[in-house]
Amino acid sequence: MNDVRPGRLKVYLGAAPGVGKTFRMLDEGRRRAVRGADVVVGFAECHGRRQTETMLEGLEIVPRARCEYREGVFPEMDLDAVLARRPDVALVDELAHTNVPGGGRNPKRWQDIERLLAAGIDVITAVNIQHLESLKDVVEKITGVPQHETVPDEVVRRAHQIELVDMPPEGLRRRMAHGNIYAPEKIDAALANYFRTGNLTALRQLALLWVADRVDEALHTYRAEHAIGRVWETRERVVVALTGGPEGDTLIRRAARIAARSAGGDLLAVHVARSDGLAAGVSHASLARQRRLVEDLGGSYHSVVGDDVATTLVEFARAENATQLVLGTSRRGRLERFLTGPGTGETVTALSGDIDVHRVTHERAGRGTLLPSRRRTLSTARMIAGPVAGLVLPVLLTVALAQVRGTLNLTSEALLFLLAVVGVACIGGVTSAVIASVTASLLLNYWFIPPIGQFTLNDPNALLALAVFAVVAAIVAAAVDRSLRLSRRSARAAAEAETMSSLAGSIVRGGQTIPALLERTRETFGMESAELVDEPPDAEGVTAVPAGPGAFLALRGRSLSSSERRVLAAFAAHVGSAVERARLAEAAAEVEPVKAADRMRTALLRAVGHDLRTPLAAGWAAVTSLRSRDVQFSAEDRDELLATADESMAKLNRLVENLLDLSRLEAGVLTLKLRATALEEVLPTALADFPEAEAGNLEDIPVVLVDPPLLERVIANLVGNAVRHTPSGSKVLVTASALAGRVEVRVVDRGPGLPPTGRDRLFEPFQRLGDTDNTTGLGLGLALSKGLAEAMNGTLTPEDTPGGGLTMVLSLSVAEAAEHGCPQSAHSVGGGS
Repeated sequence: MNDVRPGRLKVYLGAAPGVGKTFRMLDEGRRRAVRGADVVVGFAECHGRRQTETMLEGLEIVPRARCEYREGVFPEMDLDAVLARRPDVALVDELAHTNVPGGGRNPKRWQDIERLLAAGIDVITAVNIQHLESLKDVVEKITGVPQHETVPDEVVRRAHQIELVDMPPEGLRRRMAHGNIYAPEKIDAALANYFRTGNLTALRQLALLWVADRVDEALHTYRAEHAIGRVWETRERVVVALTGGPEGDTLIRRAARIAARSAGGDLLAVHVARSDGLAAGVSHASLARQRRLVEDLGGSYHSVVGDDVATTLVEFARAENATQLVLGTSRRGRLERFLTGPGTGETVTALSGDIDVHRVTHERAGRGTLLPSRRRTLSTARMIAGPVAGLVLPVLLTVALAQVRGTLNLTSEALLFLLAVVGVACIGGVTSAVIASVTASLLLNYWFIPPIGQFTLNDPNALLALAVFAVVAAIVAAAVDRSLRLSRRSARAAAEAETMSSLAGSIVRGGQTIPALLERTRETFGMESAELVDEPPDAEGVTAVPAGPGAFLALRGRSLSSSERRVLAAFAAHVGSAVERARLAEAAAEVEPVKAADRMRTALLRAVGHDLRTPLAAGWAAVTSLRSRDVQFSAEDRDELLATADESMAKLNRLVENLLDLSRLEAGVLTLKLRATALEEVLPTALADFPEAEAGNLEDIPVVLVDPPLLERVIANLVGNAVRHTPSGSKVLVTASALAGRVEVRVVDRGPGLPPTGRDRLFEPFQRLGDTDNTTGLGLGLALSKGLAEAMNGTLTPEDTPGGGLTMVLSLSVAEAAEHGCPQSAHSVGGGS
């Protein structure tokens, strides 16, 4: 196999139709051709715009393939011809276009483009923001126009370059009014509907935000690849540090207000879990509540592990390119701050560099802390202060006791020295306590044991007293030091449990996919990368732990301590569980179609056992009677038997046609012939068999783009269903209206309506909701109607009839709107979608 470099994809992303994305695509093609590149036009849709058509001059155009479909011929990009031509660059318009079915083609044009890229051909394409899959429902809510042709976001995100083509709403509307987008007869309708200023503004904002996210991802990747640690203030990012304490709500809301001051600002809440960190000793309930508050305010919650709180916070902020960091003022009192040195806030401020630090006051400030010691091991200051205190504090105590000599006895003086030794142990640990004990023993012997002013080592009692004092001081100091270490170890275990509890909670809520879980692991341990591999890599700076059979969680970055490795092993177990769940879900997804087919076969056999047998038996009986030579029938009886046989065969034919059409829809092979059709052509035939139904006024209703015979069947099925549920003496009303490039046909009945619990099953085949008579048919009418409507780029939805009853709303595309606004929609059939 030849080693072909994959081609590069460039996408011109239009904020709205008519902003000039095709013009820009062709203009770049011309510029590349002038620079010597081999450029061809694979497919360009100019929509009759003269300015765009002139851009084709001088470019080689690959002839389009002529695709036959339902007695029609439609032009499509000739993928094989472009591949055979093998240019340097191919210009391919309409990325979200659906190809005409048949001929072995890919269903979507973006799949054709992937074929070109795989062959090493660079592709320049264009697409509008409303065709992105993730924004389909949002655009429909804004404009009222459903989008039938979409492209997965990931296809566009993988592009080497994305260039936004934008235009202010007023400018686009002026361009529309000048006839540069649509034909003159379509301008007024377009300006009054899709191209309203509010719609265009909303679409523009969607495009800007989507592209901003894509640019943000690229910037993050670039900074990581080039090891850039400085903050680039491209957008406001506010990080708020949470301890899980009562001040958290105040900090979160303050940070959210800071982030909201600039458009597109991000709010990130971070919690450091470690033995001497912000979260040690804090209940998970407090953090869980604060996490919900952050998410309610539109922010994101993060949990990280670090050896030093201040350093970890600053490193996290730099990794996220944060511009501001919000901290609460210290909850420690003045005495504690004096004894333990500067707190997290002061250290963060010193390390922050170009990140702005906000110190927010709160009601708990300066009232003491429920947290354990700020550092896991002794700080440099305390390592120096401990021995110094061991020497200085006994001397100061000696000076003080010398001033009140005679007031206290030797026992009281010895106890005061012992208290000083314990205090030194709390500051500097066992080593400092031993220094203090030796110093105190010497001073006690020299200044307070007779003879005063000289060292006395001859008296056995004095020697024993000094020895006991030194031993007691050392034991007490060791006990204090051990208690502090056990307290730190307990806090570390609590922090690890807190981290795992937070991780487990996020997984139980279902908010973690495997990539997100890996990112959470990388972020928590402050590593450069985290990935799943089949074998543990043998490389420097990589930590790998098992994550299940044949899988390892590999982290690249700093070396991890033994306690962090224990937590990492638990993370790996969660990742392994997520992988296993993904495998099981994939297996279940493969089994689900088989189960659905089995349910369909069971329902079909159950329905066919009665509904097909009834007309077949009636017709068979009539024909058998007519063939009998034992009975002489009168002319009237013979006509009645023939009528029965004809009616039974007609009913049987309709049932079989419904079954076949439903199977074709599910298989995606139903062929349609869409053409401009007036409702007046279809309604009379559809209502001919239903005297209980009447049509409303259809004047001024535009023609629709449908397959006329299939539309007739859809309306007939809907009317038949409505008649069956309408009380005797009431009429079923069929009306139509036009809005925003769509025509809505409403079939209104005055029956009992539909309970809310029945709406989910309304369009399932072989369901007869509300029918008490099992001779009414297979229950395929609504299922088939919905499938046929969607195949014709329409929708079918139920509504409650005011005053009681059910209204079925059939929405169809206006033929002219389809031709000009979405030129290929007439071809987008074949799969019922």
